[in-house]
Amino acid sequence: MNVLVFSASPNKDGLTAACAAAAVKGAALAGGQAVEVRLNDLQIGKCQACDNGWGTCLEEHTCKMQDDFQALQERVRQADAYVLVTPVYWGEMSESSKAFTDRLRRCEATRKEESGLFNKPVIAVAAAGGSGNGMITCLASMERWIEHVRARKFDLIPVNRWSREYKLEAIRAAAQAMVRNS
Repeated sequence: MNVLVFSASPNKDGLTAACAAAAVKGAALAGGQAVEVRLNDLQIGKCQACDNGWGTCLEEHTCKMQDDFQALQERVRQADAYVLVTPVYWGEMSESSKAFTDRLRRCEATRKEESGLFNKPVIAVAAAGGSGNGMITCLASMERWIEHVRARKFDLIPVNRWSREYKLEAIRAAAQAMVRNS
């Protein structure tokens, strides 16, 4: 199974990075091929709601803004499963995660059962480092995104700095189970 693990933090050594590493390890332990995609290392701009509000994403299911999104969208369509790990900023996904998921939603959601993510499992992880607040509202937003792109919710995992150790184990176990059971 080919698993893409999206990490959406500029911090390469923080809680979000540890969560992504746990997911990669879990998928590998189950025999999957897991690759971490660091969204902050890519050039993915925010949706511009082109033309009449849709641009080419409604009919052609592609984004006309040219950046790293196009290649990543193709990788998403080819993958079998996903883990989306984002730090929690103000109760929401990080800006890099939001830019990527917003554009992918516009291109894939209107494809319905033809979506490149249709019925593919997703683990969503909301990593709240500082105050630990906002995990649940962030996960609710991630859950709606999973539904919109017609993927399948495998697990929704909140983690903060106090729950870090046992939640890293839970993330590893969830990725392992996703590869074994999907």
